[in-house]
Amino acid sequence: MSASRRDRILCIVICGAGPASRVHVLVEMAQRDGWTVRIVATPAATAFLDTEALAELCGSPVRTDYRSNGESSQRSSAAGSIIVAPATFNSINKLAAGVNDTYALNVVAEAIGRNAPVAILPFVNTALASRRPFQHAVETLRVEGVRVIMGPGEWLPHPPGTGDSRLDDYPWHLALAAIDETAHQSRTHRRG
Repeated sequence: MSASRRDRILCIVICGAGPASRVHVLVEMAQRDGWTVRIVATPAATAFLDTEALAELCGSPVRTDYRSNGESSQRSSAAGSIIVAPATFNSINKLAAGVNDTYALNVVAEAIGRNAPVAILPFVNTALASRRPFQHAVETLRVEGVRVIMGPGEWLPHPPGTGDSRLDDYPWHLALAAIDETAHQSRTHRRG
């Protein structure tokens, strides 16, 4: 696959958190922006998803493992850019620590290693976000060039037990804007 075609393939990695049930919002926004979207879900995310509807929307199956029966060996690592959203406490910590125990984490870890544009939009509560391991994980990922969308003016953790009230205002648009910016910078850097 040519670099220019790969540049407009976006892999959305979905973790098991409330906003996952609304990931179609991000898919549709990305498609309107000219992206070809592929979906990879962690095992925990599948309980939140209508995988058939997402497969129809994207024109390809939702991947949860390296290969399913009858499925081609085309890997989601062919994507030019990755958005992880919603990203859970567990997945962020594992990714930063180099734990690669699911297909979804493998796709993201490999993208980081290839210096592909990666943006992470967390969905964690304030109690979890205050933990030093999580803060260290966010810093580690940022040092590796990952765009973690968290902080003032971006996504902010919610108080424990209030996540359901934050589903309608989950800022999918920030993830898409971050990946558009990161992908543009990556293309400009390769040309220069």
